[in-house]
Amino acid sequence: MSDNMQKTEDYMIRATAAGSQIRAFAVTTRELTEYARTVHNTSPVATAALGRLLTAGAMMGSMMKGEDDLLTLRINGNGPMRGVLVTANAQAQVKGYVYEPQVMLPANALGKLDVGGAIGKGTLSVIRDMGLKEPYVGQTALVSGEIAEDLTYYFAASEQVPSSVALGVLMNRDNTVRRAGGFMIQLMPFTEDAVIDALEKKLSGIRSITAMLDKEMTPEEILEELLGEFGLEITDKMPVSYRCDCSRERVARAILSIGRRDLEEMLAEGKPIEAGCQFCSKKYKFETEELKSLLSQSL
Repeated sequence: MSDNMQKTEDYMIRATAAGSQIRAFAVTTRELTEYARTVHNTSPVATAALGRLLTAGAMMGSMMKGEDDLLTLRINGNGPMRGVLVTANAQAQVKGYVYEPQVMLPANALGKLDVGGAIGKGTLSVIRDMGLKEPYVGQTALVSGEIAEDLTYYFAASEQVPSSVALGVLMNRDNTVRRAGGFMIQLMPFTEDAVIDALEKKLSGIRSITAMLDKEMTPEEILEELLGEFGLEITDKMPVSYRCDCSRERVARAILSIGRRDLEEMLAEGKPIEAGCQFCSKKYKFETEELKSLLSQSL
């Protein structure tokens, strides 16, 4: 099996505060976002959207307990980008793609990349496959299409977990990724009102995540600024990376899934079939004899 995995120094820290009444995550994802940009040749606004959702996927994936659990985040919108899809595992390994990676839009009213305009109105779906008969699926309407606000709303509406999600991607003038990362803070059900009030006051006065990233603040420094006065305790540090586990066998199964009749029509043309992985853009070529063998095995 091939394993298309980017070497990375990106990492995430997980922490608690206020005597475990608060749980928090902070992550730096510049390298994996830049890797995704090169793999998919994304426009700046598409890079920002994909980087934000990959960053969220890493943090949310790490919440899963089982080694084989899989998280899928899917945004579908009526904007020119149409949507974004990201999957993540419990080891904070992520992969994803944008439906229309070349989309270009002028900056929004704040002079920033208009991710919300590119995505438009639509839905956010969170799918957790934990090896049960049916995966858990939660879905909410998009609030802004800017992704962080949409996830904040999702946690409150679908999972009843008050959360603050911040995601940021900063681009260089040559359209490479300068900074990427984010944080997520969640309140446990037993959080005292005084802690909630103090945290809300603290978060309301915080600079944007992009400002923090632009100052080259580490995940530890970000959480220290946010939660230092609440007795921050870092519980874990783990690498995060872009990892695609596609293989020739998986792509062959995908080809077979298109249906016997369609496959026979392709074979009748006598030409090899080339199929690409949506997550890493790797191409797999299947000659007609190999396709005939696959077809006979599927009987």
